[in-house]
Amino acid sequence: TRVAGQVHEAARRSLGPGQGELDRASFEAVFPWGPAPARLGGGTGWASAVLTEGLLVPAGSGYRFAHGELADWIQGIHLDLDEALRALVHRPDTAPETGPVPVPHHRVGPVVQALLLLARQHGTHQLADRLRDLSDAVDRYPGSWWAARLLARTLLQVPDATPYTDVLRLLADRIVAWRRVERPVPGEFGPGFWTELPVSDTERFDLLRRLVLADQAPPEAGGRAGERYLDGVARLLAAAPAVVQPRLTRWFDDERPLPATPHATVATAAQALLYTHRHGALDDLTEILVASAHRRADELLATLAEDEPSAVCRAVDRWAHDERPARRVAALTYSLSAAPHVRSEADRELLRYAALALLARPADCTLHGGALALLVRDPHTRDRHLAAALHHFADGDPQFPASALAPALTTHPDPVLDAFRARLSGPDSGEALRTLTDVTTPALAGRVAALLQNAVRLRPATAGPIAAHIDRRLAQGPTTRPALLPLVTGLLDDAPEQLRAALATVLAAVGTPACRPLRRELLELLLAGEQALSVLDAVLHAAAEHGDGREEELRGLVHRTGLLLVRTPEGATRFDRGLVDLGRQVPGFAALMARWLAATPDDWSAVVGPSTRRMLENLAGVRVPA
Repeated sequence: TRVAGQVHEAARRSLGPGQGELDRASFEAVFPWGPAPARLGGGTGWASAVLTEGLLVPAGSGYRFAHGELADWIQGIHLDLDEALRALVHRPDTAPETGPVPVPHHRVGPVVQALLLLARQHGTHQLADRLRDLSDAVDRYPGSWWAARLLARTLLQVPDATPYTDVLRLLADRIVAWRRVERPVPGEFGPGFWTELPVSDTERFDLLRRLVLADQAPPEAGGRAGERYLDGVARLLAAAPAVVQPRLTRWFDDERPLPATPHATVATAAQALLYTHRHGALDDLTEILVASAHRRADELLATLAEDEPSAVCRAVDRWAHDERPARRVAALTYSLSAAPHVRSEADRELLRYAALALLARPADCTLHGGALALLVRDPHTRDRHLAAALHHFADGDPQFPASALAPALTTHPDPVLDAFRARLSGPDSGEALRTLTDVTTPALAGRVAALLQNAVRLRPATAGPIAAHIDRRLAQGPTTRPALLPLVTGLLDDAPEQLRAALATVLAAVGTPACRPLRRELLELLLAGEQALSVLDAVLHAAAEHGDGREEELRGLVHRTGLLLVRTPEGATRFDRGLVDLGRQVPGFAALMARWLAATPDDWSAVVGPSTRRMLENLAGVRVPA
């Protein structure tokens, strides 16, 4: 007891100014070298004992505690906490009225220990009040070293920071506000502080969700960026994916935009993190996503079906045998998403058995169409299940994707095309149209073209979607020519006028350099025998609206279209009206026409009427010789 008392006395004496040491006189007064006074129980060798035991060590002209943490703890017991906080934090710009500063600025440990002792002796609410005051001081005095350091170190050293959640949330919100006004954030409150706090994972990720709004944009080339709060989240995710993944799915409802990344939100950032670090616990991730039943989770699962089909196939195998109906629905949804991307026989086998498991449940009859779609995609089970599958497809089963029949088109073309014919007569034919335009077998092109023509005759509104699908195929480049040339040729042959006009709009467009030769080749096929005014008018408008940078080609196409149109009075009127409309609507077109008319008047005299010439003059603001 007497030894402990002297140690505490040494701590009290070392609290004054300086480096936290005892001068020689104070040391000898507390720990005599010779005989000790009666109040200490007599005896000799106190000084030698504390030095031999390593409690204190020589330091310059005096002595200090050998272990800084012990010194901080003992000194914190004897510190006048409120006076220290007033002097160091709440009056940072004024010196104490009398006496020395309670603790020098280089010794934060005793103050932290005094704060921790406050919670142990008087309850967490007392410490919460002091921490809130420190947070206010950080906000009030930018650059306050003491306030930031005391707040950060105390929160990191409490055994449980949960009682101080309100303080932490306030601090997080203040950091976001500081960043918005470009005020520096104290380094003590960087990502490392928040990832090390002694709080539950749920609370930690709630705080980090607030803080990612404070992340700054990446620096310009050559600049250096500090760690972002999002980087801190990524570190936690990489270290413990199974723990962090479910916490990040709770961010999916947060659509607040991230100032540092204008096109991203908190929700999409969570998606990106889960995707980027998916390999740490991929199977766990699929389970967590399906359990969340959120739109963002569905999007991520769909992406995983493309990029990680093996993992999704394993998940599908589990879900197909699950007693929960929602899991079996998910099994069908993502098996259909993964099927086009599966490459290994093991994965195909998992999908096959999942489909058979779904078919074996009579109560899941709404899933049977999709299960059959999986089975007809698989060459091992196609023959056995094709008839039932085609029946579901022809009847418009919404769970049966048309793309699942694409492989069967090459092995069983007659029954499959018959099923497509029936499907195209129904109201929901969009995916069937897309699948047919994606056919890559040249031998089937004529039969597919006939089906599509018939679909337009039944439903003229389908002409636009068919043309859009052809445009998409053209954009894929010259590799599509072997299949696309016979398909479009077949479509143009005796096609309904609506379809030819829609295709004219696509073929006359400029397109990419890679697909331009095929577009021009197909456009020549169209123009070779075309007489319908609506089709020629579509060529004129498409060419003019997409004519930037190819003046000579545009001139030739406009002139040729004019020659075809002026063969009839109605066509001539339509051509004149089209030129005037384009002159008004397409920037620069009137000036182009005026230049062409002036340069080669004889070429245009037979196709452009006098009134149209004058209108183009007015629109272009130039005089065109008659």
